[in-house]
Amino acid sequence: MAGFGPALPWPHRGDLWRASLGAALGLLACALMVLIWPAEAGLYLVAPLGATAVLVFCVPNAPLAQPWSALIGNMISAALALVVLWLTPAGPWQPALAVGGAIAMMMLTRSLHPPGGAVALLTVLAPEAALGAGPLYVLMPIGLSTAILVLAGVVFHRFSGRVYPFRLPPPPASAPAEAQPRLGLGTEELEALLDEFHQSANLGVADLGRILAAAEREAAEHRFDGTRCAEIMTRTPLRVTPEARLRDVARMMRDHGIKSLPVVGADGVAQGLVQQADLIDGLTRQRGMGPMRPAALQSRLNAGRIMRPVPVSVPQDWPVGRVLNRMAEGDVQSVLLTDAAGRLSGILTRSDILALLLRGAGARPETGASGPSRGA
Repeated sequence: MAGFGPALPWPHRGDLWRASLGAALGLLACALMVLIWPAEAGLYLVAPLGATAVLVFCVPNAPLAQPWSALIGNMISAALALVVLWLTPAGPWQPALAVGGAIAMMMLTRSLHPPGGAVALLTVLAPEAALGAGPLYVLMPIGLSTAILVLAGVVFHRFSGRVYPFRLPPPPASAPAEAQPRLGLGTEELEALLDEFHQSANLGVADLGRILAAAEREAAEHRFDGTRCAEIMTRTPLRVTPEARLRDVARMMRDHGIKSLPVVGADGVAQGLVQQADLIDGLTRQRGMGPMRPAALQSRLNAGRIMRPVPVSVPQDWPVGRVLNRMAEGDVQSVLLTDAAGRLSGILTRSDILALLLRGAGARPETGASGPSRGA
């Protein structure tokens, strides 16, 4: 019997008022348009608009509620019902043919909209208005009244904080990598997942991507018991200025046994990273400055000329698990960490994460043939 109980969670207070107020205003707009429109034009309210209002204002992200589904779904259902009225004699088969045919046509046109089935049923149960108007019935009242309701939804949701029509725009090319979802899944793969679990009509690709990204972030919070980068990072790491000479950079790497050095400006913000390969390349290649001997070239080049962009720079309060994903995806050896002002505050290397993993493994109880020990 549990399957017959409520399947939906309790609504948030904001969603409750947003949905009910939006539906009321949307249908009010339709009713006012009916009053303003000339009576002979044949514009009037139809009952299925109430169901369309539920979708548009309660679940504006759902594929079933999008403008194409609402407008085309209702109109094509009305058209199919008219064809049934014209081609078949009156009888109990007309409602079945109208609703079944409407569903098929909505699916074929990718405009599945549950109120469309109600439009088809209403048309064959009360055929006088539809037969009197003829083909114009599809446009007036079905098409126009649905369009008014959809337009009301677009306007209302601009002020309600929801997005309608819902489409997730591609991230701008200038957006930082850490600000973009990093799922490793493309649109086609997300669509395949929805199709595999038969959820294409209930959930859009954009919503699925957002949910998976949020789940990834949540999982990262729990990984490593919520350890933050600031807890294990190397604070005040060695650094050089953009004006540092290459011989000084090489000396620091040799004396401290390190393979890379962050390049930091006077404001404390990391500008780049010098790795051993960059240093060797800077000392052996002319970099477009003409035929010069290595000694002369060494005096002209500095860290700012040979540094590479910072591969990964993240806030120091990020969870380690989330940073580990970035390092694995880009094959990054180290991550620069910043404080709230964007200044370099530390560095996190793969060795730091390995030490954390080993520390966690040492803290876990060993399991033998009899299983882990338990307290009394």
